[in-house]
Amino acid sequence: MKNWDAIVVGAGHNGLVNACYLQRAGLDVLVVEKNDWVGGAAVSRSLTPGFIYSNCSYVCSLFRPEIMRDLELPKFGLQVVAYEGGAVFTQDGDYLANYRDHHAHRREFARFSRKDAEAYDRYARDVTRQCRFIQPLLMRTAPDPTSFRPRDIGELLYLGKKFTGLGAREMADTLRFWTMSISDFLDEYFETDVIKANFSISGIIGTALGPMSPGTAYVLLHHYMGEVDGSVGAWGYARGGMGAITKALSESFLASGGTIRTGAEVSQVLVQGGRAKGVVLENGDEIRGNLVVSNADVKRTFLKLVEEKELPDIFLRRVKNFRMRGSSGKVNIALDSLPEFPALPKDAPSIRGDLHFTDSVERMERAYDDWKAGRWSADPFLDVMIPTLLDPTMTAPGKHFMSCFVQYCPPKVEGREWTDADRDAFGETVISQLADYSPGFRDRIVHMEVRTPRELEAEVGLTEGNIFQGELTFDQLLFNRPVPGYAQYRSPIAGLYICGSSTHPGGGVMGAPGRNAASEILRDLSRGAKHMSPAHDVI
Repeated sequence: MKNWDAIVVGAGHNGLVNACYLQRAGLDVLVVEKNDWVGGAAVSRSLTPGFIYSNCSYVCSLFRPEIMRDLELPKFGLQVVAYEGGAVFTQDGDYLANYRDHHAHRREFARFSRKDAEAYDRYARDVTRQCRFIQPLLMRTAPDPTSFRPRDIGELLYLGKKFTGLGAREMADTLRFWTMSISDFLDEYFETDVIKANFSISGIIGTALGPMSPGTAYVLLHHYMGEVDGSVGAWGYARGGMGAITKALSESFLASGGTIRTGAEVSQVLVQGGRAKGVVLENGDEIRGNLVVSNADVKRTFLKLVEEKELPDIFLRRVKNFRMRGSSGKVNIALDSLPEFPALPKDAPSIRGDLHFTDSVERMERAYDDWKAGRWSADPFLDVMIPTLLDPTMTAPGKHFMSCFVQYCPPKVEGREWTDADRDAFGETVISQLADYSPGFRDRIVHMEVRTPRELEAEVGLTEGNIFQGELTFDQLLFNRPVPGYAQYRSPIAGLYICGSSTHPGGGVMGAPGRNAASEILRDLSRGAKHMSPAHDVI
């Protein structure tokens, strides 16, 4: 029986990033994936003839440029096309346009409030300051504050120096920012409901919190720190759908000599003498390896794949308490023609970006109230994209794919499991909102895929359907992610590592957890990492 140098569980983007770096360092790496395709939540799938869906994650910005270069992803076909702007539709028939150009955006705000237009400069400055503080930490292993190892002490000193370097006022502002709600934060700058709603969106996506919940201001940063082709803060579509990212990663991995085995669901991590020795598949096959790297979330890894007797009680308790409440759903729609939105001027560039229909923070908070009661939102927040306006490879000419990300959608419906009837009713709620702003929308639908937390967990393996593999709140970040004392991609079991979004720096199609975990593994193996570029600041 072959003994692999490393076995990576899960062919999502972080698992593939990790495998690529380990393989390029000279290890013989096997990736095992339960589905018959690779990609995890970053996939492109054809579920109806003539259409390709990005059926989970749907836009790209956070994926680190250092990783793209190291793994030569453009060489393997990855191309990200930046999109321009977007719009928030108001209930009175107007709209607020978004633009990449700062000055154009400011002029649009002046249509609603001159005071808010003036405040936008101050808002952009302050958010950029927060991004500058947090971004360099993304590609660094979080320190263990309970350790006296020189490396951890050095990282703590780095954090302290960076923090105190902000100055007294900015230090106070940073602490407030990390703990306050996005609603309270925006109230310090703006007075207009639709403008505050426009910015609140980035504070709630993917998290089981409302815009008035403490901690949501930080989530905003995860939607501001990215870049596309050096344009900071830009978002774009991966040409060919989000699966183009994981396709390029898998081809880079295979080209360097790695092996991928699909249709191979792991049922257990083999542990002998307190050390990981391989995995057992659902079909009973045993695969041996010197180390195992799990791209599954922290709960799936340690509560399902590892026997409890192998783990310390306090570790198990903290894993069980790690918050992974699902709050999102997804509706993917094949359209036989481009939908019309009468509120937008003809040929407005806004239609090529993200479209929203929630025009006040209060409406967002009411949508969250439904989630707290165990119901999907009767008036949901939708993040709607039509990527085929910029990427014609996903459909035939004249046809379009629409991606609808939905908040809020509970992991259980009033305490019980989802049924197919629930799923269909949830999908109808989404279509009804779209039809309110786009006459004739229903008549354009060719095919529709509705995904609740039930589908996200069953297919992608996201516990409770949480797209970030754990909420991005202050108590679950840095050295607390996922568990204090184990925030450096290691586990209580020797030779078992974790590289998914449950680890620092968190969720989104970023690749940083996979890359950082590979760096720690190579450190433990006393192997060089010359093929791994150091992180650089882009803001």
